[in-house]
Amino acid sequence: MIGVSHNYGKYPQQDFTEIYRKIEKFKPKAFFGEFLSKEDEQNVMDYWCKKDNLNRIKILQKNRDITIEKLSKSIDSLKKLCLQNPKDYQLKTDLAHAYYLNQDVSNGHYQYWQVFDQLQNFPDDKLQTYVDQLLSPALDTTGRSMRRLKTSEYALIAFPLMQKLGIRELLPMDCQDFDLNWGASWAASDAKFNTFRKDTSAAFQKVLKEKLTQINKGFAKYDSVEKSSAKVTEWLNTLEASAISASGDFYLPEMYDMKNFPKEEMLSKIHWWMMRNQGMCNNVVNRSKVLGVRRVVVIAGANHRKYMQEIFEKMPGVEVKNINEIE
Repeated sequence: MIGVSHNYGKYPQQDFTEIYRKIEKFKPKAFFGEFLSKEDEQNVMDYWCKKDNLNRIKILQKNRDITIEKLSKSIDSLKKLCLQNPKDYQLKTDLAHAYYLNQDVSNGHYQYWQVFDQLQNFPDDKLQTYVDQLLSPALDTTGRSMRRLKTSEYALIAFPLMQKLGIRELLPMDCQDFDLNWGASWAASDAKFNTFRKDTSAAFQKVLKEKLTQINKGFAKYDSVEKSSAKVTEWLNTLEASAISASGDFYLPEMYDMKNFPKEEMLSKIHWWMMRNQGMCNNVVNRSKVLGVRRVVVIAGANHRKYMQEIFEKMPGVEVKNINEIE
């Protein structure tokens, strides 16, 4: 289990040597990432980046459409051709395009990253033009986008190791069934908290100020690590980092019994957050069983790490280790 940042571009040059070594030592048979499966992507009517993903499909259909009836056969054919011609990056571009149209974003990204990485190391105007014309990466800038991919945990941790270990697909584990509930509970708790903090009584303000100062000090530490450390990932997987992250979303547990604190709304928010994490853990376990894989790497945003690890620990037949726990 690895808790990660979604954007390493704002940090100093990162040293992933130990992360890579530990993953290789673990010898995983599969990697799971924070993406919806193509089935869930098709079935979930709305969530935070649904519109962004649908907009990508519209752009790619205009560039070159593949009918729904032909998509599966096209993907199967391109996968075989890519195996036969591993250095043909136009084929990888074609496969990324087909995966995106099939709403398989995790594997669209994996193929696109391989092409992007090749172009970074070996500039090729002809290939770059082909990529621009077929994938339009400059237009895919929001949500889980090609732009976001370039400085993500996938570009810097998952995909390089997957490529080295010969793992051909990134398995999806995200769960967005409760995103609208999560958003509504967040809005409700924020609205009541804003009213709560306007209490002008001197005693109240003193206690509240102390708690908010404690939270702010935590995030000052967080910012300091992000600005100075070459090993941000290792720190993100500590209990200290998890507690600071949780305080940003849910404040401090000792605040919940303060008079007029929006406890009910906050507990609702926590409930829907935990439902998402439970869904992600269920997806990892169930899809691992179907595929017959036993050793997997799970990569999720740092705010998920502690919750998911605790859920995995309670699941029968599951052994989970944080990346920092591997020697």
